[in-house]
Amino acid sequence: MSQQGGAAADNGVSPGNVPVCYYGGAGRVPAAMERRVRAAELFLRCAACGLAVLAAALLGADRQTRIIFTVQKEARFTDMQSLVFLVVANGMAACYSLLQGARCMVSILTGGVLISRPMAWAIFSCDQVMAYFTISAVAVAMEAAMIGKYGNMQFQWMKTCHLYKRFCAQAGGAVACAVAVSLNMVCISLVSAFNLFRLYGSGKGRK
Repeated sequence: MSQQGGAAADNGVSPGNVPVCYYGGAGRVPAAMERRVRAAELFLRCAACGLAVLAAALLGADRQTRIIFTVQKEARFTDMQSLVFLVVANGMAACYSLLQGARCMVSILTGGVLISRPMAWAIFSCDQVMAYFTISAVAVAMEAAMIGKYGNMQFQWMKTCHLYKRFCAQAGGAVACAVAVSLNMVCISLVSAFNLFRLYGSGKGRK
């Protein structure tokens, strides 16, 4: 009996008292780890959605009016293309995270397991694109924020944040939320990479 158990362990087969999630013949993952991965993915996607909505809302509602040399000037996020790009990127990230979060919730409630390699590749690719997209939007917005804060003497661009302090402070909060969104998307892409490459596993199961 012990020899049979040892042979089963050598073949990578879990004993009957250990719950295991199977992914075809290529690999197997403990059920406890599967639950943790699903919970982590759902949390990250929900956090990314909430932070993206917050960043877009902060920028969309960011306005400040000043009178400069008898001329009334209103600062809005639409005055800077980099901030417009950041709003669009966070809006897309929020919608995408909402859809993927709903998929994760359905998977948790139904107990389904992602076993389709094409679907796993599609999710992994989309997560990678969204991660790069949000990072690029944050990079452009941060560069514009630094110019607004400190100016650029070489190009004779004057700093403007001392004139629109409230506008810059709220925009800075939105950029901070966008940074958190990009970090969440990077973590999500790592989770989707794990979900993808574990489908390939070892070739012993197929043989």
